[in-house]
Amino acid sequence: MTGLGNTGAAVLAAFFVAASAASAYQPGSIDVDVELVLAVDISYSVDEEEAQRQREGYVAALASEDVIRSIQGGPLGRIAVTYVEWADSGFQRAAADWMVIGSEEDALTFASRVAAAPLERGHYTAIGAALADAVNRIESNDYNAPRLIVDISGDGPQNQGLPLEQARAMADAAHVVVNGLPVISSGDGRWVRPVEVNLDDYFRDNVITGPGAFVLPARTEAEFREAILRKLIIEIAGALPSPGEVDAEYGMVVGRAP
Repeated sequence: MTGLGNTGAAVLAAFFVAASAASAYQPGSIDVDVELVLAVDISYSVDEEEAQRQREGYVAALASEDVIRSIQGGPLGRIAVTYVEWADSGFQRAAADWMVIGSEEDALTFASRVAAAPLERGHYTAIGAALADAVNRIESNDYNAPRLIVDISGDGPQNQGLPLEQARAMADAAHVVVNGLPVISSGDGRWVRPVEVNLDDYFRDNVITGPGAFVLPARTEAEFREAILRKLIIEIAGALPSPGEVDAEYGMVVGRAP
């Protein structure tokens, strides 16, 4: 798969071409329980060491027994997943393209592909373009699932590219749920730069969308790793706790369906 173009018009055109060609069920497609895009911010606001640690967090989570058990506990016992790194409006790259995971061996293979991919960087934070690209990847793949999810991480608000309102509308039209993992810092440090907005609220109000969509913030490297693991398990199992349970147990912010 390739990323979208440098302009909002190109993003919109690519999306609608894919959407018009897609149907509720495509002959020859592979049935899975979930189609999941892991969309990870690698803009320059995250330094190279931190970007590598983010990737390592996903690799560890994808290969964990808890995630594998969640996958195998589904009706079909398999999901389709791709790992996409993004930054500028024209930069969305699959570090590991779509793969079906239904076993520990599959999970370890996918995790190794993520770990082995070269790390490239971009300057800006184009969340809207990343969402549009993720929806396009779901609409144009060879899989069929009752649950379509984009899991997007980021360490700051959008500063370039397709408006988030348009990107969320694309996701809503395609019945794609968007969950958020904001990486937050309250001061200067190696993990991330500080941000001038309440990133939890920003992701809730501007990024996530769809029934049961949620935000799970992370404030430290260790918390980031734990957040990835919890988030994947919830998304794969499709068993989001009630809002009260979420706030108490996971520190999540639950969004509302559009």
